[in-house]
Amino acid sequence: MYQVCFYNDYAVKKILNTILVLSILLSFSISLEAKILSITIRDPIHPVTAEYVLKSLEQAQKEGAKLLIIKLNTPGGLDSSMREIIEGIVNSSVPVAAYVSPYGARAASAGFFIAIACDIFAMAPGTSTGAAHPVSIGLTGQEQDKTMEEKVTHDAASYIRTLAEKRGRNIQMAEDAVRKSLSYTEQEALKGKLIDLVANSEQELVRAINGWKIKRFNGQVEVLDLGNEAIEEIPMTFRQKFLMTIANPNLAYILLMIGLLGLYFEFANPGAILPGVLGGISLLLAFFSFQILPVNYVGLLLIILGTVLFVLEVKVHSYGALTMGGIISLVLGSVILIKAPIPELRPSLKYIIPVALGVSLVFIFLVYLVIKAHARKTITGKEGMVGETGIALTSFTTEGQVFVHGEIWRAVSDEPINRGDKVQVVEVLNHLTLKIKKM
Repeated sequence: MYQVCFYNDYAVKKILNTILVLSILLSFSISLEAKILSITIRDPIHPVTAEYVLKSLEQAQKEGAKLLIIKLNTPGGLDSSMREIIEGIVNSSVPVAAYVSPYGARAASAGFFIAIACDIFAMAPGTSTGAAHPVSIGLTGQEQDKTMEEKVTHDAASYIRTLAEKRGRNIQMAEDAVRKSLSYTEQEALKGKLIDLVANSEQELVRAINGWKIKRFNGQVEVLDLGNEAIEEIPMTFRQKFLMTIANPNLAYILLMIGLLGLYFEFANPGAILPGVLGGISLLLAFFSFQILPVNYVGLLLIILGTVLFVLEVKVHSYGALTMGGIISLVLGSVILIKAPIPELRPSLKYIIPVALGVSLVFIFLVYLVIKAHARKTITGKEGMVGETGIALTSFTTEGQVFVHGEIWRAVSDEPINRGDKVQVVEVLNHLTLKIKKM
């Protein structure tokens, strides 16, 4: 009886264990099922963009994806971030397709380099690509001299030639986009064999390249077996979205101004607390943004100098000279604050001028209030009694009593005082005695 029950329990346990193992293997096989992944780049190329692409490549390799599609709509960006992305693409075990979309999009400058480096280069109708001439910015925010510019151009041209040759694309058209800043429509690029195809959508792109033989960067030939796999979008993480927002140069500039204004207000009015807290947070966020953006530290120092000049105006009466110097320093520093190769990575003048002038006016107003407070007559303590007027309560030659400021005081005078005379306080002596004179 017990033996039968023992065997029955053993059989049940064995069946349950088998089911558990099979379910684990099934879920594991499902998780490793090949798929097509897609990401979207619609911002300038900078460190946050590079992180997003590289993390997506890692995810595609871990999940054994058949293809990673990079949808591009970018004006370009930083050379260092672009090279990080290209390095990840050419060394990826997962094929990568660049797709310039939606209609009216562009893959210019750094975006053009990235697209050329991909295994597949496709464009949507009404899009453009090219205009990849490098722009090198010096320490002062100005373009570098002709010799350095030529060196940078030659380096970029040789880089694009290597990428185009490896991918079997039109080398001359790719080089002209760098040396002559040429830009091409999707039909011009297709006719010149700079791109592989024109597609209206991602789905059309996948159907068109299914079964294609592609030559990987290492020379290995691979057949794309995409089947009917669904396209899965890889969204940005919360951290990446936050960094992308902070990397906006206009927001970074405004945060810097708010931070400096808040700290100045806190130092001018100790104990206010709120301006200091908001100013500190804003400054930290601004400096965090500057780790992402290519900051010109000469511009940053000019902005800080402008703030210092406003503070000095309180201590040194320069009749407006320090204030004017502060405004000029603030505006010049704002204009050259970020040394980016494309306008999308620099603060716009429509933000710089109003914000810089607005902050300058606020500084001037605060300085005016401080100077006015310093010049105001003291109304408390001994100093506040000097100049007050009152009435003599007794007649006296040297010492008597007077009624001043709602109180009866002992008073001394160098001249005779008659009862009822109107008197004025000249000095406050020891033991609450006033020295007065007849008015």
